[in-house]
Amino acid sequence: MNLERVQTNRLTALRFMLGAISARRWLMLFAGLACFGFGIALMVQAGLGLAPWESLNQGIARHVGLQIGTVSILLGAPILLLWLPLGERLGVGTLFNVVCIGTVTNLSLIFLPSFSSLVLQLIEMALGIIVIGIGSGLYLSTRLGAGPRDGLMMGLHRRTGWSVRLTRTVIEITVLAIAWLLGGTIGIGTLAFALGIGPVVQLAFRILGTKPVIVAPSERPALRESPISTL
Repeated sequence: MNLERVQTNRLTALRFMLGAISARRWLMLFAGLACFGFGIALMVQAGLGLAPWESLNQGIARHVGLQIGTVSILLGAPILLLWLPLGERLGVGTLFNVVCIGTVTNLSLIFLPSFSSLVLQLIEMALGIIVIGIGSGLYLSTRLGAGPRDGLMMGLHRRTGWSVRLTRTVIEITVLAIAWLLGGTIGIGTLAFALGIGPVVQLAFRILGTKPVIVAPSERPALRESPISTL
């Protein structure tokens, strides 16, 4: 009886929390995740190099015979498990991040063209970076939970005391090295992403009139918590 009551209370709290999220935040979340997945597909089709995590997903995909988006979804689960000893907590946006980005990437690759012209490849690559940056700004502005990889970065940052910049650099270099060994695409697109994604995300925040807020895990809205402020 007590177990049933606890489960009922948790379900009620979850419904209350989801109901407290404004329609605007839901729209921004899904639009952001869709843009992110579409941007990845653009960079894949450009064939000039991917961001470290996407290059890793592509390298694994080539070895196991799955689509890159499917690998992204499957890899999200073990990355989330790494959150547990780091004290990170899931948000609703975290779970949708895992599923939606990979799904949109797979669907986009069905109809997006790949070009043999270097000029068109560069344009497709640049569009990919811009769209990913816009998507990041949109979904991060909702403050509904970081993606698996961002959460891993912040968890390590808090545990090790390293700066966010150093933590991100160590993770990205490690992932990039593994991606290279697995045959992921690394090239000018990888460098362009590293240099361009920050400014694009910053511009997206400026246009949206928002800014990222880094809070401790104990202060972050989680799946089992109820009220969330509206955006």
